[in-house]
Amino acid sequence: MNKLLNKQWTSADSADLYGIRDWGAGYFDVSDKGLLTVTPERAGNKVALPLLDIVQEIRERGMDMPVLVRFEDLLEQQIGRLNNAFRKAIADTGYQAPYRGVFPIKVNQQCHVVEEICNVGAQFGHGLEAGSKPELIIALAHLESPDAHIVCNGYKDQEFIDLGLHACKMGYSCFFVVETPTELPIIIERSRALNIKPLIGVRVKLASMVGGHWTATSGDRSIFGLSITQLVEVVDTLKAEGMLDCLQLLHYHLGSQIPNIRDIRTGVTEACQVYMNLVREGAAMGFLDLGGGLAVDYDGSNTNYIHSRNYTLEEYCADIIDVIMSTLNPEQIAHPTIITESGRALVAYSSVLLFNVLDVASFQVGQLPESIPREEHRLIHSLKEALETMSGKNMQECFNDALFYRDEVRELFKRGQIGLRSRSLGENLFLAVMQKVLTLTETSPKQFQEADKLREQLSDIYYCNFSLFQSLPDVWAIDQVFPIAPIHRLDECPTREAIIADITCDCDGKVDRFTNMHDTKTTIPLHTLKDGEEYYIGVFLVGAYQETLGDLHNLFGDTNVVSVRLNDDGSHEFADELEGDSIADVLSYVEYQPQQLRERFRKIAERSTREGRITASERQEIMKAFSESMLGYTYYEKV
Repeated sequence: MNKLLNKQWTSADSADLYGIRDWGAGYFDVSDKGLLTVTPERAGNKVALPLLDIVQEIRERGMDMPVLVRFEDLLEQQIGRLNNAFRKAIADTGYQAPYRGVFPIKVNQQCHVVEEICNVGAQFGHGLEAGSKPELIIALAHLESPDAHIVCNGYKDQEFIDLGLHACKMGYSCFFVVETPTELPIIIERSRALNIKPLIGVRVKLASMVGGHWTATSGDRSIFGLSITQLVEVVDTLKAEGMLDCLQLLHYHLGSQIPNIRDIRTGVTEACQVYMNLVREGAAMGFLDLGGGLAVDYDGSNTNYIHSRNYTLEEYCADIIDVIMSTLNPEQIAHPTIITESGRALVAYSSVLLFNVLDVASFQVGQLPESIPREEHRLIHSLKEALETMSGKNMQECFNDALFYRDEVRELFKRGQIGLRSRSLGENLFLAVMQKVLTLTETSPKQFQEADKLREQLSDIYYCNFSLFQSLPDVWAIDQVFPIAPIHRLDECPTREAIIADITCDCDGKVDRFTNMHDTKTTIPLHTLKDGEEYYIGVFLVGAYQETLGDLHNLFGDTNVVSVRLNDDGSHEFADELEGDSIADVLSYVEYQPQQLRERFRKIAERSTREGRITASERQEIMKAFSESMLGYTYYEKV
């Protein structure tokens, strides 16, 4: 960190430090005033909107941190980017069928998000993917474009199938994707009972494997889809039932974040071979569903690292079409309509989690005495000597000695041989030695092997007003990393290395892995807090899965949510505001009845009044505070 202090700091330095222009995909930047901005486009004009302005407007509306901000314009632009990239690739290559994307509702089931996707996607015929009966209900109630498709994945019972068949009769293009052989007899029986011809797809398990997170859906051991043998059995059954013309779609899914374009090409190549053979078997076909896979570059490195991708959107579209054409053209098989179930790439950029810092725990050296009293234990004197005699030449030796002395001091304390103040002095001297080691490593020509680990151990803990388990569950569950940066003071050099802790009572409620161009880091540079001034941090690219997967750890509920939209004149408005869960809300989720809780507490308060512990007026004040708390926000509220 000392190296950062040796130069005049600018906003551009912060943009580089936090990788904002690398992972931001043109949507996020830093202003000359040191403010992190969102930069959507409206009516051909790009507008830089400071996130700090959004925070201030949220505060003026009486809403507290944390807040999830959805930028409708970014969602709209991502839908346009995806569809236009495929349209251009189709036009450039002479591909003879259209692209029709479907958004997997499970990625973000929030009503406002799905509505926006359907409204904006209508011009492209962008549809929805439903993996359950509730999601199919959502799709049927929102999808109005005649060119859009509904793809039904997951396990389907009779009610699910009846609903989809009725949708087909009404004119929806609703595909039943057969995941297991047991589904097919139900589809056949219900289609005959209702006298409605079904649109059938099959999900096949490809042998192709991919790298990165979320890859359990690839390979022979995938829990979803049909093996090649089962696929042949499905074809034979449909032939025997005279329904092979209903089989029109082939579907596969290798993973929702495929970082390497080579894996994407390999999957499409294998799927095209299956597709060709289904055509030869006499199936009608016409649709090839590649599932998800279009990755988000979370760290901005543009590599095949698990949190990145080594291809652009244009390369993704062009490579898919190239593989399909080069495989099918020699066999004179008509080009299928291309369907992808891109969800992560569609919605990730549009949501930002904002929160304030409540407190900081620093491992800084306290006040040290000029000299150590003679009566102090010899180990305390040894720590003082290690501090005073350390240089670049003997740094490793002093480091090792200090570790030994510190551990011995702790053992003496456990045995009652030194007191609390001596233990405190020893710990403080040890910290001073470690801090001096880090300072010397900045100028030492020889690499100090323990420097990174030491930097991590001496980093600050910034306690922040949010719940990791509610708002960023993938950080805890699967070590996912998201871009994180302060949203202001970016024209100042950050001088503290830190990890981020949430306000849950859980040691796992922390973020200690951060994006970096070369690898993940265990700390993040942040600014020293200023008295009387809030410090705000943003977590970016959180629109996929995080809202859906969040839980109620410590009964922290949903955060406040605002949706921001630009106007044609460059101004912006809050298109929607949703208050986060109250305490009463989350209590009801776990089977408590707020009114019953109030009545139980009233009886306890009444007993305290009878016993003379509180007066009647105090009881009234206590009951008022209890009732008001039930209606309050579950997160930390500053008065």
